[in-house]
Amino acid sequence: MLICKEKCGAPAGGFLLLFLILTFLISSNACSNGNCQLLDSCSLPTDCGSGLYCGNCPALGKNQPVCTRGQAIQPTSFIKGMPFNKYTWLVTHNSFSIVDAPPLLGVQRITFYNQEDSVTNQLRNGVRGLMLDMYDFENDIWLCHSMRGQCYNFTAFEPAINTLKEVEAFLSENPSEIVTIFIEDYVHTPKGLTKLFTDAGLVNYWFPVSKMPAKGEDWPTVTDMVAENHRLLVFTSDPSKEVYEGIAYQWRYMVENEPGDAGVVQGSCPHRKESQALNWRSASLFLQNYFPTFPVEAETCKEHSTSLMEMLATCYKAAGNVMPNFVAVNFYMRSDGGGVFDALDRMNGQTLCGCSSVTACQAGAKMGSCKDVGPNRTPSLTGSTGGIVSGYVQFQSGTAQSSDFLVLNLVYFSLIALLLLL
Repeated sequence: MLICKEKCGAPAGGFLLLFLILTFLISSNACSNGNCQLLDSCSLPTDCGSGLYCGNCPALGKNQPVCTRGQAIQPTSFIKGMPFNKYTWLVTHNSFSIVDAPPLLGVQRITFYNQEDSVTNQLRNGVRGLMLDMYDFENDIWLCHSMRGQCYNFTAFEPAINTLKEVEAFLSENPSEIVTIFIEDYVHTPKGLTKLFTDAGLVNYWFPVSKMPAKGEDWPTVTDMVAENHRLLVFTSDPSKEVYEGIAYQWRYMVENEPGDAGVVQGSCPHRKESQALNWRSASLFLQNYFPTFPVEAETCKEHSTSLMEMLATCYKAAGNVMPNFVAVNFYMRSDGGGVFDALDRMNGQTLCGCSSVTACQAGAKMGSCKDVGPNRTPSLTGSTGGIVSGYVQFQSGTAQSSDFLVLNLVYFSLIALLLLL
């Protein structure tokens, strides 16, 4: 029992002192209201600044939520006017295979999922390449995540025109952006893809096959592509479509590593069987796949940490010291901090200006002339000019929004304060 030798009027003062200590400690050790930067601790989605979300990575033992990157910086925001094949762009694998996508046919879908937000949101967050599997289905062309070239009602997602209209809307709203579509093509309807892209309004942005470099030359500059409104590149896995529909056969213009598990084995980067060797110089583009055969959301943040950078280095060497132009991933926003976005910044920085990050590039400066951007700072993602699109992070299923760690801190500081009072 606590015995007062003097007048027992201290509790009110004690509680006031406790309140002041808690206020001081919390305000001096936490950020909130959009002021938290990359890797700062957070408890609510609104704590983190533009282009960030509040998430964690239990697969790496990182249970403390921190502000994590959710958007890409477009390299053209720093270095403009280079040939298209000098840049590295973010691609989503099976862009349409979205967790929680409603079953339009009223049948429970049985398939794997690879992404967690809409195609529109992917584009707004800086994705510039979409992998779409197209099938003849229901007297139309559908996006399916299926098998053996056959779409079923339990593997179907939606008519392809729905997604293509999202692409058209994005290109219309962002006149300086370029998007690439990779079609895993199971469409046999004569001129089916031609009609599909025409109905979606995308022929207005079409990059013609006749202008694609076929012998390893540089592509036109991004500036010229934008000026001519050739801002949509479309590749198909069906070689006959190039002759009959003017859709480029993918492996005539690019090399590609093996997708799935074979493409994530450290120290090895084999080429896809349809592709030439990665160091083949008659192709100007290089697509690097980086995703396991069976996607697991909870493991992706781990995959997008150190192992991603190691595989990028391995494939860079396998391609004869050529940086990939496209990096395709699952669940693109999941990481333990910077993820694929930091990797893209590093690759573009090295290629475009010889710097450790594209954010250190200086327009018009000589190669290797880099500005100091500092460590672990949030990249500038404000505004929508110059190739940066911001303000659209809508990560739901993987966002850590728990305030448990804040509660624990409050309890801890309370105990300290009480001990000081005794």
